[in-house]
Amino acid sequence: MSIKQQISESNNQVIIAIENNFDFSLHQHFREAYSHCNTPKTDFILDLSHTEYMDSSALGMILLLKDHADNLGGQVIIKKPSDTVNKILEIAQFHRLVTIEK
Repeated sequence: MSIKQQISESNNQVIIAIENNFDFSLHQHFREAYSHCNTPKTDFILDLSHTEYMDSSALGMILLLKDHADNLGGQVIIKKPSDTVNKILEIAQFHRLVTIEK
């Protein structure tokens, strides 16, 4: 599987790392990586440093994650997107919606 999840000891930070391709085939696994995390003010760190490709369904999945984080009073932070993925995020203007740390 190309999704790895790590939850902090205090349960207020969830790191989700995507390797290789981020597309619709990961929808169920991606949702499972965050949906059970219901601690208030949880931040979700999406590590895209090893993601080589993402499609429009991945953008939709990030928006669903953002909705989940917003409901908890937390935020979504995208960390170290590859150049290709960063270009897609820029075109979709995701920097207006979530924090992107290069």
